[in-house]
Amino acid sequence: MRAKQIQSSWTRSKSQILLLFSTVCLLALSFFLFLSSPSDLTRSSTHSFAHPPIRPETSFVASLEYFLTHKAPSHQRRASDDTVRTVLEDDVRKLDERKFAKEMEWVHGDPYYPMNMPVRVYVYEMPAKFTYDLLWLFWNTYRETSNLTSNGSPVHRLIEQHSIDYWLWADLIAPASERLLKNVVRVDRQEDADLFYVPFFTTISFFLLEKQQCKALYREAVKWVTDQPAWKQSEGRDHIFPIHHPWSFKSVRRVVKNAIWLLPDMDSTGNWYKPGQVSLEKDLILPYVPNVDLCDTKCLSESESKRTTLLFFRGRLKRNAGGKIRAKLVAELTDAKDVVIEEGTAGVGGKAAAQKGMRR
Repeated sequence: MRAKQIQSSWTRSKSQILLLFSTVCLLALSFFLFLSSPSDLTRSSTHSFAHPPIRPETSFVASLEYFLTHKAPSHQRRASDDTVRTVLEDDVRKLDERKFAKEMEWVHGDPYYPMNMPVRVYVYEMPAKFTYDLLWLFWNTYRETSNLTSNGSPVHRLIEQHSIDYWLWADLIAPASERLLKNVVRVDRQEDADLFYVPFFTTISFFLLEKQQCKALYREAVKWVTDQPAWKQSEGRDHIFPIHHPWSFKSVRRVVKNAIWLLPDMDSTGNWYKPGQVSLEKDLILPYVPNVDLCDTKCLSESESKRTTLLFFRGRLKRNAGGKIRAKLVAELTDAKDVVIEEGTAGVGGKAAAQKGMRR
C-alpha cells in the first residue's frame, strides 16, 4: 500500500511523537478525573485547554448512574444489528489512500506538524453488548453481589478500581463543551485519526460473566475490531485496548499483541503477562482509581499543618516474584526517620487508615 511504502524520517518521528504525546494526554486525563478541585478549575479557566466550569464527578458509582440514566441510549434507540460486515481488501486500500492524502496535506501545510495539533482519536461505536450492556450489568448487580476473588477482594470494588476504561470512554464521547481534556479530540472520520479507541469493558465481563460466556464475548469483540479496515490497515498498532485488570482478556491477548494496551502494571515475571506480551515502547500504565475520598482545597489547607511524614506506603508488603524491588525498599526504609511503611487491609478501616496516612 502506498502509505506503507513510504518510509522516511518524518513518519518515524511522527509515530514517536504521537505515542509520547498520547501517553502524556491519557495520563493527564486520568489524573484530572480524580484530582480536580474547584480552585484548579478557577485557575485554569483562562487557559486554552480549560476545564468545564463545573466540578467533575469523582465517584464511579455516582458518575455511572448519571451516565446510564441521562446519556446512554435506550434499548429502543439502539442499533439492532450486532453483526460485522465483510471487509473487502478494497475497503482497506481506500482507507489507506485517504489517510495518506490527509497526512500529506498536514505535512505540507504546517511546518510544525504534528507538534501543534491535538491528539485525534477515533472511538469505535461497538455493539451495545460490548459497552452499555456491560455497564448496566454492573449497575444492576453491584448492590446485591458479595462475590469475592480468590484473595478475598470484593469483585465490584475491583471493577471500580480498574474503571479507567469507563472514565476515558465517557470523556471521549461527551460533547465538546463537556470534555475535560481539550488537547485530545474525537474525530468522526477514520482517516483523520492518530489513534483508535476500543471501548470494550474487559474487566466487567471478566468478573461478572460466566467463564465460557466471557471467553465467547472476548472472541466476538476481537473479531469485531480486527475486521475493521483501520485495524487491517495498521495491523492494530494505532489501536488502544483497555486491559486494565491483569487477569482479563487472557484468552485472546495474542490476537491483539500489536495494539496499545492500557495497563495497571508492567509485570515482567510471567505471572500476569507472557514474556514479550507487554512493552514500555507501546503500552501505557495508567493509575488505579483511588479508594479514598477526594482531598479538595479545604482538605489540603486543614491537613497542611499535620504533614509530618516524609514518605508513606500502605499496601501489600510481600508480593509474588515481581515484588523484589518492593521487598528491598521495605527492608531499607522500615526504620527510617519520618517514613511509614505498613501492611494494607481491605474494608472501611483500611480505607480510613490509608487516607489518614496519605494526608499526613
